[in-house]
This record gives sequence, structure tokens and C-alpha cells, in this order.
Amino acid sequence: MNKRILLGALFVTVLTVSTLALRRGWVAIPDRLAPWAPLRIDAEPNVLTRYKLWRLTGDSELCDRVLATADMQYEPLPDRQTGEACGLYHAVRIERTTARVSAPFAFSCRAAVSLALWERHALQPAAEKHFNSRVTLIEHFGSYSCRNVYNRATADRSRHATAEALDVAGFVLADGKRIRVVNDWKDDSEQSRFLHDARDGACRFFDVVLSPDYNVAHRDHLHLDRGPYRLCR
Repeated sequence: MNKRILLGALFVTVLTVSTLALRRGWVAIPDRLAPWAPLRIDAEPNVLTRYKLWRLTGDSELCDRVLATADMQYEPLPDRQTGEACGLYHAVRIERTTARVSAPFAFSCRAAVSLALWERHALQPAAEKHFNSRVTLIEHFGSYSCRNVYNRATADRSRHATAEALDVAGFVLADGKRIRVVNDWKDDSEQSRFLHDARDGACRFFDVVLSPDYNVAHRDHLHLDRGPYRLCR
């Protein structure tokens, strides 16, 4: 028999047996290694986390179930269109997360899940690492705003226009220390190293993360969004 045909037949046989074993429960795969298993916010992120986040985009019921497990106080918001390509769709009003927020804000369900992952697996660990303290307040410039990118008339709609972006200005720690992007980003300090770790960690769970390293428009905040593009600066 042709060697190529033999290898092909062997591959099909192995694939068939493996599929049967999984379906009948002969082989148990942990949820963290199973692409079809729901995302768990408390589970250590791995190579499947990004894929599981992507699944939430097209499955509002699944997103609701995942978000319900987050350490977050929120209320669902009704869908509504507020302008051309603007509005709230499958969004929630976040009252607080693992920390207080400077003001409640609207966020899409999938963005809220990204926020919960960032806080648990990047932001709070970075605060513990650099200050042996936790973030108790997140200061922000808002999320929803029906506008174009940079408010330019000819630009595309911003992710803010559908409550899929949040501009984070700074943090307050449990010991009272206040850290601001505008003041601390470029310093040679522990505050600066913490902010850079927070930015880098956000890139694991959001699609676009922009900081003062990107341009002058982001000199005073970290822009975190869920969208169709990938960029971390």
C-alpha cells in the first residue's frame, strides 16, 4: 500500500477513535484544556483563553453566564440605539469590580469579562508585586460616548460608541497611594513599572490597549477596548 495512503488512513483512525473516546467519556479533559468548555474567570489563563473570549462575542447567553461568576457588581442595561452606529447592545452598568470605580459606567458584556480577567490575573497581582497592596479604586474617564475616533468628522466610530472601550486614568491602593498615568508613566519609579505591567497585562485580555507610548492623545490614560483589531502600545 502506498505509504501516503497508509499514513492518511492511520490519521483518520486515530482521529475517529479520539473523538469517540471524548464523546463517550472514556478520556477526561480538564475544562481549562477543552476548547468547548466555558471560560472561567478564576482559572489561570492559557493558550485557549483568547479563543474562549472570542466565543462570547456571538453567544450572549454564554457571556451572561461567564460574567455572573465575576467579582463585580453590575446591572444589565436594555439595548438601545442612540445614534448612527452608536448605542448599547448586550451591555451592563458596572457599579464596582474587585475595587471601587470613580463612577459607574456602561460596558458590553464581553468587555466586562475582559475587565474581570485583567483585574484578577494582571492588575491586582501587579499591585501586590510592586507595592504589597491591592487596588481599591479605579479612576477612569468614562466608557460610552457616541463619537468618532479622536472626534474627527471623517474617522470611523470609536469603540466608545458602543460601550466597548474604557479609559483608565489611574488607581488608588489600599494604603492610600495614588498612581496616575499622566504623572507616573514616564518616571523611573515603582509606580511607572506598575503601570507598564498593568498595560502589558491588559493586552492579554483586551483587543486594543493604548498608553502614553502610543501617542500624545493617550498621555493621561490607558485605553482598553474589545474590537475587531489587535494592537498593544
